[in-house]
Amino acid sequence: MKILQNSGVPIYKQIAEQFESDILAGIYAQGEYLPSIRGLAKDLKISVITTMKAYELLEQQGLVTAVQGKGYYVNAQDSEMLREQHLRKVEEALQEAIRAAKRAGMTEKELKEMMTLLLKMEEQE
Repeated sequence: MKILQNSGVPIYKQIAEQFESDILAGIYAQGEYLPSIRGLAKDLKISVITTMKAYELLEQQGLVTAVQGKGYYVNAQDSEMLREQHLRKVEEALQEAIRAAKRAGMTEKELKEMMTLLLKMEEQE
């Protein structure tokens, strides 16, 4: 897990986003327990409170469930819900890309051309 101290994104959100990506990608399977709160905090050299906040965020999103005395485990993921969450992530990334393009002074046409070029390059890989 990679934490960027100066990213401007709170550490707990970085942790939650990385676990969310891993869960949606199937790296953590249904019923699998996440690392313990204390263990993860120790590994990342961060506060237990920060780790707990990340896990609570994942629980609010319905990705994990807390089991008293055992930790947090991954919930079953409905395939439609997974697709919806993937689409939401793509939408957020595209919105950020559009904002960055506007800050760079790009026109809509230039942005579309860049997107087309990137899609073609991706297909060739």
